[in-house]
Amino acid sequence: MTRQVLTVLGSTGSIGESTLDVVARHPDKFRIFALAGHKQVQKLAEQCLAFRPQYAVVADAEHASQLSQRLIEVHCETEVLYGRQALIDVAEAEEVTAVMAAIVGAAGLPSALAAARAGKTIYLANKETLVVSGALFMQTAKDSGAWVLPVDSEHNAIYQVLPTNYRGGLDEHGIRSIILTASGGPFLNTDLADFVSITPAQAVKHPNWSMGQKISVDSATMMNKGLELIEAHWLFQCPPDRLEVVIHPQSVIHSMVRYLDGSVLAQMGTPDMRTPIAYCLGLPERIESGVDALDFGSLGGLTFSKPDFVRFPCLKLAYDAMYAGGGAPCVLNAANEEAVAAFLQSKIRFTDIAQVVEHCLQQEFSDGLNDLDGLLAQDTETRSHAQQYISGLQG
Repeated sequence: MTRQVLTVLGSTGSIGESTLDVVARHPDKFRIFALAGHKQVQKLAEQCLAFRPQYAVVADAEHASQLSQRLIEVHCETEVLYGRQALIDVAEAEEVTAVMAAIVGAAGLPSALAAARAGKTIYLANKETLVVSGALFMQTAKDSGAWVLPVDSEHNAIYQVLPTNYRGGLDEHGIRSIILTASGGPFLNTDLADFVSITPAQAVKHPNWSMGQKISVDSATMMNKGLELIEAHWLFQCPPDRLEVVIHPQSVIHSMVRYLDGSVLAQMGTPDMRTPIAYCLGLPERIESGVDALDFGSLGGLTFSKPDFVRFPCLKLAYDAMYAGGGAPCVLNAANEEAVAAFLQSKIRFTDIAQVVEHCLQQEFSDGLNDLDGLLAQDTETRSHAQQYISGLQG
């Protein structure tokens, strides 16, 4: 395969670190052009020293100064940039062939969209890009010829078991439905009466996956699965009523496709994000990921159940937003980000997260948002509504 030139957006997060782990195993296949790490200066400095990118991007001038000083001390010539425009610049740079879009939340939208406009291969790990701007992003990618490959383990699994010539149209490919599996998170069997006292420390302890704090809380509320439903709707051009969710606590089957003849094809593997990352990076080859082989002898049983909307109201809210369409998914995402941030700061209770999101979805908002400025304006307005409501809860 031709050596890829990569920009890794969100390099200091769990997906970014896993990406660099895979890249390090194949120095003949990949070269790092730019790394973006927001405010994690020490970790980003270590990554720059290891991979020697041309550019490193941080959030602001203060952190840029800190990173520059550290790089000078270790004789690393990586140039330091900062701010939103810098993220866009390293995503659409001419030298770059592929972009790992792994910035958490709506903050990753402008740079991912820039990569799509520039026709890059996009390894999409930022699900909010499709939740907030699904129609805009997919149309932009289509117009430019950008190749969008899903990194989320569930969507990557679906991608692997769909027909190789799939370009949308379930019926013409004999597909009945797409099934996303969900672990159920750390509170699958917790007494509902105890939900009100769940702490941030408990919520971020996922039983199977090693993830960042925000996505771990989303997994605990199952909002993460709701966001993934909306993402799958856009990625695979799948109608909402043909998307299923099934609880699978072992996280061994990562998702499935149900065919009209009764067949169900599934992708399985050890719960490790390096597997879907290596799949995307290596296409059309299969490359070494560093992941342990799945040991069937030690698996024991694989169990499945239907999700409970009483236990997981955020999943129901996500379904409602997906069916509503228009600006609803953008509102859902912004409200959830604010609610999760407040919960992690112990400002609201775990059970208040769904309450905040539901409140914001009940406000008036735009039905049709098809440009970045409109989406970001709706995002900002929703965050304001959410913050005001959170203040009332605190009182």
